[in-house]
Amino acid sequence: MASPLELRHLKTFHALREAGNLSRAAQLLNLTQSALSYQIKLIEDHYGTPLFERKSNPVAFTVAGQRLLRLADAVLPQVDEAERDVSRLVSGAAGALRIAVECHTCFDWLMPAMDAFRARWPEVELDIVSGFQADPVGLLHQDRAELAIVSELDSAEAGVTFHPLFSFEIVALLPNGHALLGKPWLDAQDFADQTLITYPVPDEMLDLVRRVLQPAGVAPPRRTSELTVAMLQLVASQRGFAALPLWAVKGYLDRGYVASQRIGADGLTGRLYAATPARLAGLPYVADFVRVMRETSLRTLGGVTLL
Repeated sequence: MASPLELRHLKTFHALREAGNLSRAAQLLNLTQSALSYQIKLIEDHYGTPLFERKSNPVAFTVAGQRLLRLADAVLPQVDEAERDVSRLVSGAAGALRIAVECHTCFDWLMPAMDAFRARWPEVELDIVSGFQADPVGLLHQDRAELAIVSELDSAEAGVTFHPLFSFEIVALLPNGHALLGKPWLDAQDFADQTLITYPVPDEMLDLVRRVLQPAGVAPPRRTSELTVAMLQLVASQRGFAALPLWAVKGYLDRGYVASQRIGADGLTGRLYAATPARLAGLPYVADFVRVMRETSLRTLGGVTLL
């Protein structure tokens, strides 16, 4: 019997398990959800049996689906290893990836991504440029970093390639029981009489200030802290409000330490990109690190969407 199975199908089974549902698996594979569903249906029609339970969350594979998943687990690592070996033979793999970060909360997902990458490319020297960087792209031009994590895409930046990572919601953090929690969302005026607690960074790097407060002419009193946990402690003790990525504070919200509120009727969305010198963008290990960052963030962070 001729088999319809291809590598893309094995990658689909693997992505379903890693992501937990069809929507997130489609993001991992850069497919639409309908295209992914159609691909799965063709395989199910060929074998005459479902491969996973449609209403399960996270996805639960049938016995047939589990067998194909074991095949994916056996084959895909060998394919990945062979592709990396070929890349090493053709272009060489030795190099360095010094990472500059402008995001205080990025380490929650960046460190696991770095750990996964080291296992895949042990000959690449991977490191983080110490300290918070107000202009990480500038370090690329100065040859002091090979990759920067940034929140803005600047297509006019000469000699730099931007790689989309993911988008996420930025939420307001309020003390438990605050009266404004009764509103469906917060607008700029709700921050006017509250102390705004932020990281000590320029205003143009704060989405809430740059995109919400400044256009409305609202300039609340300010207080800064280097540490996320210190910011949340100040919020919990009713010293002011903060605005942070939902994925960075979800653990504190789940424990009821502080409360959150949406900013604006449609929410406030942040985005992250990886920037590399254009001359390095095509290197296999650079492309693979971008892939690992995207996949790790989708697996480990709640409420993110791949760009």
